[in-house]
Amino acid sequence: MSTSVYSVKKLKKDIVVKVPGSKSITNRALLIAALADGASVIRGALNSDDSMHFLDCLKRLGFDCKNDGNDIYINGLGGIIPKKQVEIYVGSAGTAARFLTAMLAFSDGEYTVKSSGQMARRPMRELIVSLIGMGAEFEFLGEDYSLPFKVKGIYFAGLNEAGENDDKSVNECYSVSVNIDKSSQYLSALLMTAPMLKNNLRISIEGNRKAKSYVDITVRMMREFGVPVENIVNMDEDGYLVEKAVYSAREYVVEPDMSAACYFYAMAAVNGVSAVVEGVRGDIMQGDKKFLDVLTDMGCEVQETSVGIMVTGKGRLRGIDVDMSDFSDQTMTLAAIAPFADGEVNICNVGHIRNQESDRLMAIDTALKSMGIKTAVREDGILIRPSKPTAANIETFEDHRMAMAFAVTGTVYGNINICNPNCCEKTFPEFFDILDSITGMEG
Repeated sequence: MSTSVYSVKKLKKDIVVKVPGSKSITNRALLIAALADGASVIRGALNSDDSMHFLDCLKRLGFDCKNDGNDIYINGLGGIIPKKQVEIYVGSAGTAARFLTAMLAFSDGEYTVKSSGQMARRPMRELIVSLIGMGAEFEFLGEDYSLPFKVKGIYFAGLNEAGENDDKSVNECYSVSVNIDKSSQYLSALLMTAPMLKNNLRISIEGNRKAKSYVDITVRMMREFGVPVENIVNMDEDGYLVEKAVYSAREYVVEPDMSAACYFYAMAAVNGVSAVVEGVRGDIMQGDKKFLDVLTDMGCEVQETSVGIMVTGKGRLRGIDVDMSDFSDQTMTLAAIAPFADGEVNICNVGHIRNQESDRLMAIDTALKSMGIKTAVREDGILIRPSKPTAANIETFEDHRMAMAFAVTGTVYGNINICNPNCCEKTFPEFFDILDSITGMEG
């Protein structure tokens, strides 16, 4: 356990805050801009560990990139990677690991990909299996189907086509299937890198998970950069068709990070105050906006203002039974406010979060029990029985969302300490500075 601890103070006033740009959108924009033809500028991009690891990887691959603190400039080469033999380091960034692996697999180069120990433990198998099926070659330097590894692109050493797709005309398709039960990032990776191929790509989805809010962001952004994507849904198939095209360089503005905004909305809910997050609008495309529906169902008031969406707590929260499969990053946030509900809070269909930065269901259970809250953990969810939380030290397991979510709990009584708060550098470096600015009453 880290010796670094942040002591959460009671909330002292209504909240008006500004949060960074979306991590999910920033990292998608970085990849697409690198694959586009020409110079793009990404405005309002997130500056965090994950995004900076992604940008550093692009620089190591030879792309001309510049970051001035607010905006990122990238010169794309129409699907070509400048350097053909490079080692990159993705840190703990799942998006960088999955997206760049697909990009390298569709290239004409040979690369080594390394990561943090945390990322090496996270799943990659299903994506790698799909890429191998298309003709990419992998050499694993540790555990099979995990980072670190070497990858040879499907056009390496003068190969003209991939795997079983040889001798196809330009009007025919590559085809690939992918199981997204453990991560929808696999599907997003294949979609966004498909324009690197010499033909159209047809992707079939396998497995049981149907949650696609992040994939919807991917498809929307691909279309905004000029690549046609068709969603195929019928009785026999669930998948996508990506037409052979080249991304068009452009100026792109990143939305505020809805995942980050939700922590402040949750504070309003449990403290009976109002929270406005600047720039968050009703038409925001991030799936975590569904957390606002949860807060409404629990008794909060949600309204749009000229500054941004405002959430107001209206007394004790109501218990709720909710499927969070499509906005699972907010599982920790709901769990953190569940002790203040008037009835049980049941979260289901989030089994995949056991394979993220931490085993998040285990981490939630550990945190709640340390506060004296009774729980019942299942393979795919958790049942929380509310009661007044006692003082506790919250172990974050190096998971940024655990740190931020359970800081919310502490704003009610000022009796929670967050261990290793610096793990928030991954996606929201300013979180605890902002929290300092809106708290301070004596506990």
